[in-house]
Order: sequence, then structure tokens, then C-alpha cells
Amino acid sequence: MGVPQAMEILRERAESIRESLHKSQTITDSMVAILGSFDHRLSALETAMRPTQIRTHSIRRAHENIDKTLKAAEVILGQFDLSRKAEAKILRGPHEDLESYLEAIDQLRSTANFFKSNKSFKSSDGVLNHANNLLAKAISKLEDEFRQILTNHSKPIEPDRLIDCLPNSLRPSSGSSGNQSEAGGKPEHPSKTLDVGVCKPPALIPPRVLPLLHDLAQEMVQAGHQQQLFRTYRDTRASVLEHSLRKLGVEKLSKDDAQRMQWEVLEAKIGNWIHYMRIAVKLLFAGEKKICDQVFDGVDSLRDQIFAEVTANSMALLLSFGEAIAKSKRSPEKLFVLLDMYEILRELQPEITDLFGSKACIEMREYAFSLTKRLAQTAQETFGDFEEAVEKDATKTAVLDGTVHPLTSYVINYVKFLFDYQSTLRQLFQEFNEGEADAHLAALTTRIMTALQSNLDGKSKQYKDPALTQLFLMNNIHYIVRSVRRSEAKDLLGDDWVQIHRRIVQQHANQYKRISWAKILQCLTIQGSSGGAGGMGSDGSSGISRAMVKDRFKTFNVQFEELHQRQSQWTVPDSELRESLRLAVAEVVLPAYRSFIKRCRPLIENGKNPMKYIRFSVEDIERMLNEFFEGKTWSEPKR
Repeated sequence: MGVPQAMEILRERAESIRESLHKSQTITDSMVAILGSFDHRLSALETAMRPTQIRTHSIRRAHENIDKTLKAAEVILGQFDLSRKAEAKILRGPHEDLESYLEAIDQLRSTANFFKSNKSFKSSDGVLNHANNLLAKAISKLEDEFRQILTNHSKPIEPDRLIDCLPNSLRPSSGSSGNQSEAGGKPEHPSKTLDVGVCKPPALIPPRVLPLLHDLAQEMVQAGHQQQLFRTYRDTRASVLEHSLRKLGVEKLSKDDAQRMQWEVLEAKIGNWIHYMRIAVKLLFAGEKKICDQVFDGVDSLRDQIFAEVTANSMALLLSFGEAIAKSKRSPEKLFVLLDMYEILRELQPEITDLFGSKACIEMREYAFSLTKRLAQTAQETFGDFEEAVEKDATKTAVLDGTVHPLTSYVINYVKFLFDYQSTLRQLFQEFNEGEADAHLAALTTRIMTALQSNLDGKSKQYKDPALTQLFLMNNIHYIVRSVRRSEAKDLLGDDWVQIHRRIVQQHANQYKRISWAKILQCLTIQGSSGGAGGMGSDGSSGISRAMVKDRFKTFNVQFEELHQRQSQWTVPDSELRESLRLAVAEVVLPAYRSFIKRCRPLIENGKNPMKYIRFSVEDIERMLNEFFEGKTWSEPKR
């Protein structure tokens, strides 16, 4: 194909395109004309429809306003209906159906809030006043119902029921008051017999009632009647708690009462007080805390204050008893009850901290803790009094038979009881930051022992017979040593202390032998003799005369009979020590007498009436020595 032909084809196509564009422009112009015609017609139609639209919109708004008014009227009528139903329930009172009554109060409160928020309603003020008046009556009836339910279910707890709530190890024994020891009638320390047990507080109010009381309390608080609720609960529960304690036996005691009371009576009351404190804190106060927490759950400030005031008088009554004892005149026999009182307060300290831990209870908590310190201080001062009393004891009553003096047994038992309280004493010494508690207890015990020995030395000088003086000291020091060895005091005083005092016992025994038997043994010794019977002729050619031998026998008989009569009335109460002392005497006397008889019998037997001089055989002497220190009565005539 040539170029001319190609150009021709291109011109044809260009012409075709030009015709097509022309046709499209024509169509576009026609469409614009048509659309312009439609726009004109629509504008005319809109102008024609505008009045109709305006009327339709007004009608729609009118319908909406009618609907709103009908709904508002329906709500108001509903409120009136609910209020009428609530009023009927409230007028019937809460006693029949408390739950329905509380619902009615909530509904009435809701109705009051509704009309308060819609004061534009014509009748709002009248309805609101009526609702508020009805609410006031409803809350007043709630107060009465709360008071009645609380009163009906608040009864004093019988003592037997309280005691049953304690573990067996903590229950007071009816015969415990008669379990007395030598140390001033002090019962056995409870820590030796009691095991730790779990206390189960009684239900002071039936559990089924507590939710009702809680709901009533919540309604009263919501209505702003906290003070009325506070007074009602406090007065009711405080009175019942105090009555429970009175039934248990708790009583008020002043310092003057404690001073005038006989010790046995006061000691029994203190023992009871210890049980009362445990029962009050672990059972009664714990029970009150539990029900208070449940009834006033969600009202923390009111709850703590109410518990504080319910328990205040009862706690003060109990602690005032302890304060009266702590302030009364000190005496050694009070030490152990002071330690018992201190011990129970220390035992109860965690519970007291827990129960009375709120700010509202701080006064009672501090009272209890200050009494604990006061008892510790009084007990410590009593230690010093006891030490001084032991050293200065001036009782003139002598033990005629040289046995253990009552002061010795009293002091030793006292010290034994001190060691029953070792854990308590450690706590007590720590109250005053006195360093190592064991060292302090050891020093205290040593001082008491020293004071006792000093006093015994003074008492031993009352005896006219120096041998009895030594026997008395031997008996008493031996009793002290034996008691220490058998007690926990040995661990603190140490083996050296024991060994030193055992040697002192032996020294007194040796002194007794020397004083009692030296003179009589001289009768059995003949100076210048050959020491054997073989060196003595029948005519006394050995240099010793028959007259001298007779005189020695007569002197021995008199002195031995006198010793036998007197010292068989003396007492060595410890059987082991008694036998040991008899054996020590026999080991000296019997060989000497046997030798004397062997050497001198021929001179006497060759004379007249030998039995007048040789009155005792060796066996007689041995038998009679075994009668020494038996503590025979002093009714026999003394030479």
C-alpha cells in the first residue's frame, strides 16, 4: 500500500470521529435542556408542597408532646400507686414482714426523691411532705423494732455456759482453793498443769437474728438516726455484758477493801479474777466484738465507737480490781498472785490489742497495758521486801530438836515457786531492761539464800548446847542444798554453789561430832597405857589402877546415858543424813569402847559387882546410837 492510500484512510477516520463528536454535543445540549426543564418543574412542586410539609411537622410534634405527657402522667400515677402500697405496708408495721417493710421504706424514699427532683409538678410539694412524714414514722417504728429484737435476744450468759466454752485445761477447778502448799498457801502454779487450748466464744445473740439487726441498722443510719441507734445498742448490750460479769462473780474492789480483807479470802478472789479476765476477754469481749462487727458492717466509725462504749464499764471494773491489788500494801505472800495477775495480762495482751485496737478504744487498751507494768513493778518491789524480810526475820520460836526451821522450808518453797515462774520472770525483768533475765534471777536467788543463811546463823545462837547449834545448822543447810539440787535453781546457782554448801554441811557435822563426843571419848583413853590388854596384869601392874578404871566406866556411863536421852530427842529429818551421821559417830565411838572394854574388863571383873561399872556391851552402845536423832518427845525429864 502506498502513502497516498494511507493518508486517505486517515482522513476518512478523522472525519468519522468529527461527526461522532458533533452528535455527542448535540445529545448533551438536548439533555441539559431537558434537565433544566425538570429543575424548574421540581422547584414549582416544592413551592406547592411547603404548606403541606409545615402542617405535617406540626402534627408530628403535637403527637410527640402528647406521648411524652401520657408517659409522664403514667410515671406519676405509678409513683402514686407505689407510694400508696408502701404506705399500706408501713402502716401495718415491721413486725409481721420486716423484709417487705424495709422494701416499702426504700420505695417511699425513692418516691420522695422523685418528687424532690420534679418540683415543677403541681402536686409535688404536697406529695413530698406526705412521703417525708411517712418516712419519719417508718424509721421511728424501725427504731422500736430494732430495740425490741435486740432486747428480746440479749440475755446474760450463765457462768456454766461460759466455762464450757473454755478448753478443759483452762477451766477453774472447784477444789483448787484447797490445793495449798507450805509457802503461804500458794496453789500450784497453773503453767505447770495447763496446756494451750482453743476458746470458743458463745453466740451472744442468735446468728439468725444478726442479719435482721444489720438491715435495720443500715436503714437507721441511712435515715440519719445514728445517735438513736448508738444509744439503743450501747445501753442494751452494755447492761447485758455487765450483768453477765456479775453472775460470773465479778465485783468491785478498792485498795481499802483489799487492805482489810483476810489474806485467804483475798487470795481466793485474786484467783477468781484471773479466770474472770480470761473469760471476759476471750469469750465475752470477743463475742461482743463479733456481733458488733456484723450488725454494723459497713459503718466503721460507728462500729468502733459502739464497741468501745459497750465494753468500757466492764473492762474498767475488771482492771480496777487489779489496780487495787497492785496499790495495796506489799507483802511476800502476795508475790505469786502478783505474778499470776501479771502473767494473765501478758497472756491476754494480743487479744486486748486486737479487740481494743481502734482509736475509740485507746483508753481501755492503755489502761490494761499500764496495769501490766504496774503489777510488774509491784512484784519487783516485793522481791526486795522478801529478801529483807528473810534477813531480818526475828521470830523467837526455836525448834527445840534442831530440825529444819519453818523459815527455811518457807523460803525454799518460795524459791521453788519462783522457778515455776521463770518465763514470767524473764518477761518481768525485760519490762525494766535489766539485762540478762537468767543472770538477774540467779543473783536474786543467791541474795535470798545468803539472807536465809545469815538469819539461820543468828537463830542458831539461841541454843545453849553448842552441839545442837551445829546440828541445827547442818540440818538447815543440808535441806537447802538438797532442795536446790532437786530443783531448777541448781542450773542457775551452779555446781560450785552446791559443792561449797555441801562442804559447809560436812563442816557442821564434824563440829557436832567434836563437841558432842570429844569429852566422852577421853573417858575411853588411858594415858601411858601400852594400847593392848596383854600389857596389863590382873593386879593393875601396868600402871593403871582399878579405881581409875571404875571411875572411867562410871563417867562414860553417865555421859553416854545423858547424850542418849538428850540427843534421841534431837531430830535429823533426812534419813540419809541421819544414818550417815550415826555411822560417823559409831565409827569413832564403837572401836574406842570396844578397845577400852577389852583392856579394862579384867580389872573390873576381878572385883565386886562388875555389872555396876560395865553397864553397856558394845552391842548395847550400837543399838542406842541408832536411837539418836529420832525426835522423841521433850516430855521426858531432862538431866
